[in-house]
Amino acid sequence: MSLAMDSSLDSRPPPPLASMLQGGPVALFLDFDGTLVDLAPGPDAIEPVADLGQRLRALAERLEGRCALISGRAIVDIERHLGELPTAAAGSHGSDRRDATGESLGPGPTGLPLAIESRLRKFAGQNDLEYEHKPHGGALHYRRNPEMGERAVVFARDLAGECGWAVQEGKCVIELVAEQAGKGEAVLAFMNEAPFVGARPFFLGDDLTDEAGFKMCEGLGGAGVLVGEREGTCARYRLSDVEAVHEWLGL
Repeated sequence: MSLAMDSSLDSRPPPPLASMLQGGPVALFLDFDGTLVDLAPGPDAIEPVADLGQRLRALAERLEGRCALISGRAIVDIERHLGELPTAAAGSHGSDRRDATGESLGPGPTGLPLAIESRLRKFAGQNDLEYEHKPHGGALHYRRNPEMGERAVVFARDLAGECGWAVQEGKCVIELVAEQAGKGEAVLAFMNEAPFVGARPFFLGDDLTDEAGFKMCEGLGGAGVLVGEREGTCARYRLSDVEAVHEWLGL
């Protein structure tokens, strides 16, 4: 299932969704930040478009339920901004999964031990970074202080290696997560459940952490759709920005 990253793949827009649906069932997996909402200086500063939750409900109905949000955010965090989610969702980098009725799928995320979180918080405080507690781990945000990015990445990698955790790198953020966390695993879990079984899966995302989702969808007969500009991706298609995503989805 492994696919070599190729920056030449991210130049074509995907076919219109309506035409794809004419070819059979389609499943959509949607990242949140940078895909459905524009990135912001901090995780709490995002400004989703009005009624985004209701628009996603209409999209899910159009797809007969084969639509899921897969985000690095916790599900409860997304719901703070959108209200109760009308779709299946996997938060915490795919480690916290639930179906459209809210029923949990799997054991749920593993939180950081207090000793590790304390070291991350201390590092953030000493280096003018923002620490974000998450159910599945902890994140160092350096968007407001980008010159500290390299130091934050080195610190997080060293800490993860020392403590037996993994790291997920994104745009101006690095997170410590459990080894089993990943968006590709979330896609696979959903594809083994109704109503996703047998559909062609497509993953829309903008960040490095979405590459696992792209690869999984490609391996299952679908494809990835990169949002924005980034070198080195296994996504077959590309959309320019959040506005283009909304237009393609018909939101």
